[in-house]
Amino acid sequence: MPSDFQTPTRRNFLTLSAASVATVAAVSGGVNLLATPALAAAKAAAGDTIRPFKVNVPEAVLVDLRQRVQSTRWPARETVADQSQGVQLAKIRELVEYWGTDYDWRKVEAKLNSLPQFITEIDGLDIHFIHVRSGHKNALPLIITHGWPGSVLEIVKAICPLTDPTAHGGRAADAFDVIIPSMPGYGFSGQPTTTGWGPDHIARAWHVLMGRLGYKRYVSQGGDWGSVVADVMAKQAPEGLLGIHVNMPATVPPDVAAVLQNGGPAPAGLTDKERAAFNSLDNFYKKNTGYAAMMVTRPQTVGYALTDSPVGLAAWHYDKFAQWTYSGGDPERSLTKDEMLDDITLYWVTNSAISSAQLYWENNANNFNAVDISIPAAVTVFPGEIYQAPKSWVEKSYHNLIYFNEVDKGGHFAAWEEPALFAAELRAAFRTLR
Repeated sequence: MPSDFQTPTRRNFLTLSAASVATVAAVSGGVNLLATPALAAAKAAAGDTIRPFKVNVPEAVLVDLRQRVQSTRWPARETVADQSQGVQLAKIRELVEYWGTDYDWRKVEAKLNSLPQFITEIDGLDIHFIHVRSGHKNALPLIITHGWPGSVLEIVKAICPLTDPTAHGGRAADAFDVIIPSMPGYGFSGQPTTTGWGPDHIARAWHVLMGRLGYKRYVSQGGDWGSVVADVMAKQAPEGLLGIHVNMPATVPPDVAAVLQNGGPAPAGLTDKERAAFNSLDNFYKKNTGYAAMMVTRPQTVGYALTDSPVGLAAWHYDKFAQWTYSGGDPERSLTKDEMLDDITLYWVTNSAISSAQLYWENNANNFNAVDISIPAAVTVFPGEIYQAPKSWVEKSYHNLIYFNEVDKGGHFAAWEEPALFAAELRAAFRTLR
């Protein structure tokens, strides 16, 4: 990897196989991904390299993390009995004490390394991605984009239901080839050293990636920032993009958005579902957007604390896990301690607190406001999402709405919280595009 990508905490553990790309077998149901004719032809035509990738964090990095955790200087507890002042001291101490003693990063490292992972350079930046081909014929290529404070780990549990639907209540005709990239500045992808890596650039890069993998027809999915990227891809409408699915749709009409921005009361004439959406967003804007304001305006400043203090980073993420899972504020009902710490630790060992936050600075926009998309689009509304988009708003933003469904469980981290349901929704959403 380029030296300008590898910070001191990253340099030694992002390892690539020394074997040539032509001879390395990445196991995915017994298929040698690197030896497929489509990929070989695409690489030969483009002259671009796709390198096998493995994670190997030096033990010294993990020892340093545990030492920092165990020497934490704790603040006084909150003065309220709820979460209105942020993450409660007792909650974060319980999580962190486990992190510093019994948590095992090597388990998630082994899980990642059991998957076919790769690195390829696009526009001067290394992009890490997971690529799992289905064993079923005519599988539909699907690129899934994660969000913040998530990572590719959000999607991992959904890979098997998507690539092998017959083992999970679906049909062989519903199978997907799954591509899960780490966004620039996140996880094992490169960290931009210049401005310009916003959603528009990422969307273009994802189209390049799909072409480099030999795919001429594909679909795109996303939640959180992934929804933004999928929406932008739909606006760009590159040749071969058949449609998108999002689970955080951008639907708020301009008149409603103006009232929300000014903090006014709900407009007259809203339906019950529209009023509920308004109230959820009004509460979110007034009480829960401090994290975004910091990262939109001062990502470098907040990044010093998040980069130096593992407990600060953990609390920054846990706050969102508590608010955005379908858990009533108790994220352990939706995600295990290990799952949350896997994601937090990934940010720590890749030193990506600042580089991930810079995406907010790059895209200083309200990503709930209505979009104008004409290619086929599908939307699933999860009850624990920041707001539940009403179909009446969705139809005005996504003009070729091929699928809409409101499910009864799951939140903002849909694929992570409810992987089987998430996969079933994608099968239904894209069925008409195969």
